[in-house]
Amino acid sequence: MMTSDKKESIKVTNSRYRLNYHIMGPNGWINDPNGLSYFKGYYHVFFQHHPYSADWGPMHWGHARSKDLIHWESLPIALFPDTPQDADGCFSGSAIVVDDKLYLMYTGHVLSNPDDPDSYTQNQNIAFSSDGINFQKSIYNPVIPTPPDDNSKDFRDPKIWYANNHWFSIIGSKNKSGLGRVLLYSSQNLKTWSFLGSLAEAKNADAEGYVWECPDFFKLDGSDILIVSPQGIKPKGNKYKNLFQTGYYVGDFDYKSMNFNHNSFSELDYGHDFYAPQSFQAPDGRRILLGWMNMWESDMPEKVDGWAGALTFPRELNLINNKLHMNPIEEIQQLRTHKIAEGNYSQYNSIVLPNNSVEYLGTFDAKSDVQICIKNIENNEIFILKISSELNQASLQKYNDFEPRVANLSLEKQFDIHILIDSSSAEIFINNGEAVFTERFYDEHDLFIETSTSENDFQINAFQLSIQ
Repeated sequence: MMTSDKKESIKVTNSRYRLNYHIMGPNGWINDPNGLSYFKGYYHVFFQHHPYSADWGPMHWGHARSKDLIHWESLPIALFPDTPQDADGCFSGSAIVVDDKLYLMYTGHVLSNPDDPDSYTQNQNIAFSSDGINFQKSIYNPVIPTPPDDNSKDFRDPKIWYANNHWFSIIGSKNKSGLGRVLLYSSQNLKTWSFLGSLAEAKNADAEGYVWECPDFFKLDGSDILIVSPQGIKPKGNKYKNLFQTGYYVGDFDYKSMNFNHNSFSELDYGHDFYAPQSFQAPDGRRILLGWMNMWESDMPEKVDGWAGALTFPRELNLINNKLHMNPIEEIQQLRTHKIAEGNYSQYNSIVLPNNSVEYLGTFDAKSDVQICIKNIENNEIFILKISSELNQASLQKYNDFEPRVANLSLEKQFDIHILIDSSSAEIFINNGEAVFTERFYDEHDLFIETSTSENDFQINAFQLSIQ
C-alpha cells in the first residue's frame, strides 16, 4: 500500500508548456476529471493524479476548487491509495452532496501480483467530507465489492445521482462476451447497493467498443443522455480516429422499468485530445462539462518538465436537434484583459497572439468557404481549419497528423468559430458548439492566426486572456 509520506512528489522544472487558465495538477501526471460538484460556495474538481512522476501510476485524487470556475485554488490530495480496498489506485468516480457533506464514490483498484498490471480486481467505495477538503473513507467499503457474475473484471468509474427517493449509480464495464456496457445500481443509504441490470451495452465491439469507461448520465432539455468513453471502436471513414473514443446516446429513461431507450452513438469531440469527460449541474441550472485534454499513448513533451496532462476549459452543454453542443462557459469573459482585434474584414486577416493566450471569435457567411491557420513566427503551420460551405463540413489538419479530423455541420445563414488558445492547448468550437476540436500542441514560439474566406466579408473579435 502507498501512503502520503512514503514518496516525495516530483517537481515541475520548466513552465514552457504550462497552461494559464486551465486546470492542471501542481506536478506529476493527471488524467480523468472526477467528482465535479458544487459544495459550500465552491466548485470542486478532482482528477486522477500521480504526484510522484510524470507518468501514470497508482492513482490518487488531486483536487482544485473555485468560486467562479475561473480562478482555481490547488488543494491537498483528497484520496490516497492507502487501504486494502484501493491499495493500487483510487480510480475515477463522482460526487454528490448529502446532509451538508460532500460524498465521493470511486473505484478501488487492487493488484494480486504487483509485477502484473493485468492481475487486478476493482470495487466501488465511498468517502465523505464536512469541509470539502479532508475526506474520510467509509467503514462499509467496498460498498460494491464485486461485479455481477456475467461481467469481466473491468468494473470502474461510478457516476452517482439521486432520483425517486433512491441513490443510483452507473459503472463502466464489459461483459464476459467482450462487449462494453454500463451497469446500473441503486441504494437507499449509500452503504448497501442493489444491482438492477445493464443500463446500456454495445451490440458490436468494433462499432461500439469492447469496454466502456467513465460513464455520465443526466437529463438535459427533456432528454436523458448517457456519455461514455469506449475502447476498441474501429475507425470508420472520418469517424473514430482517436485511440479511444468519447461519445453519447440520447434517449428516455423509465425509472419504473429501468429501461433506457436511446438512439445511436455519436462522437462528442472530434479533436485528438479529449477523453473521459464528466458533467455536473451548476447552481444556476447549467450543465457544465470538463474532459481530460489528452489521449492515452499520445506524445506528451511536458513529461520531461515534471508534469503531464490538463483538463479542458469548462463547457456548457445544450441539446439541439438531438445533438449535444458544447461552448465555453460565459465566465470566459472574466479572463479578457484587452482586445487585440475588432471589426469587419474582407477575405483576409492576420492577428499576432500575445503570450499565446487568446480568445478568437469569428462570424462568417454560411455560403463562404473559410480557412483559419494557426502558425508560429517561423511560418510553420500548427493547425489548419477549413469550413466547406458545399460539403457542410469542418476539417482540422494538425501539424503531426497526415489525416485531417472531419465533422459535419448544419450551416444556415451564418456560423461562428470560437477558439481558445492557451500556451499548449487549442479548443475550437464551430457553429454554436455543434462541432468541437480539442487539441494539445507544443511550440515555444510566438503564434499568429490567419483568417481567409472565399468571397464574403467576416467579423472578428479577439481578446488576450489572463488570470487577474
